[in-house]
Amino acid sequence: MKQYLDAVQNALETMDLLLPNPAEPVTMPEEAAPAPGQVPQPLRSAMRYSLLLPGKRIRPVLLLMAYHLAQEDWHTAIPYACALEMIHTYSLIHDDLPAMDDDAFRRGKPTNHRVYGEGLAILAGDGLLNMAYETMLSAPVTLERPGEAVAAMEEIARRAGVRGMIAGQVLDVTLEGQPPRAEYVEYIHEHKTADLLTAPIVAGLKLAGATEEQLEAGRLYGLNLGLAFQITDDLLDLEGDVALMGKEAGMDAQRGKMTWPAVFGVEKAREDAKRCVDKAIDALGCFGKKADKLQALAAGIIGRKF
Repeated sequence: MKQYLDAVQNALETMDLLLPNPAEPVTMPEEAAPAPGQVPQPLRSAMRYSLLLPGKRIRPVLLLMAYHLAQEDWHTAIPYACALEMIHTYSLIHDDLPAMDDDAFRRGKPTNHRVYGEGLAILAGDGLLNMAYETMLSAPVTLERPGEAVAAMEEIARRAGVRGMIAGQVLDVTLEGQPPRAEYVEYIHEHKTADLLTAPIVAGLKLAGATEEQLEAGRLYGLNLGLAFQITDDLLDLEGDVALMGKEAGMDAQRGKMTWPAVFGVEKAREDAKRCVDKAIDALGCFGKKADKLQALAAGIIGRKF
């Protein structure tokens, strides 16, 4: 897994549009107008700040691992992996805004709007979302295999969009303070979290030209991985170590969020997370030993501390 993580990290750190990189955050425009084709300051600084915050990079790693199930040349999929991290980062910047979750810290650092202001944080999120699609559309693999590339991009766009992640966020925001209901929490977790963990798996497989059987296995894996991941997040918000998580704990209860423990109780939440992990592992049986790393990643969800 480290080889994928290192490759993604290096690609993010050296993205042309976000260079050069000042040592400190830039919060004001430069004295001269931006050169043609350059991302202006302070937008460039704000985008890079959140994109490079310390993190697990689980979504881009999942895309590369899924691609590698069907193709050996996994390095060609790195632009798509980076695009997934941009989309995820944009969603976090916007989630942290005062109008949404109003968080002060993300991954142990001040949230984007605390450093750059709300207006620029919104624009930084918008910039990362759009740069994600630029990155995929200009990737070499897109030119070499346009059919697979279009299918992979459609998967990502749909699961990140108004029927996917954003749909889940809408209910997460608008149902705050409402009595917990199973149908709602299942919908929120499936879309707000699981869709953006299913997207890299299925997109990676589509980009690699996988069979329909393999794609269906990827969908089942992604759904259950995502549910287990979010249920564990819900439990960590109740019981986690603030220093390890890099953000405040207990905020879901304060905001009246629709969480799995709030609906089903803590013990049932633990059981459900384990059940989802088992389903995710079983889903990849058609890949044989090639899926060992993805199965191990799923197994590690339960014991994570942040």
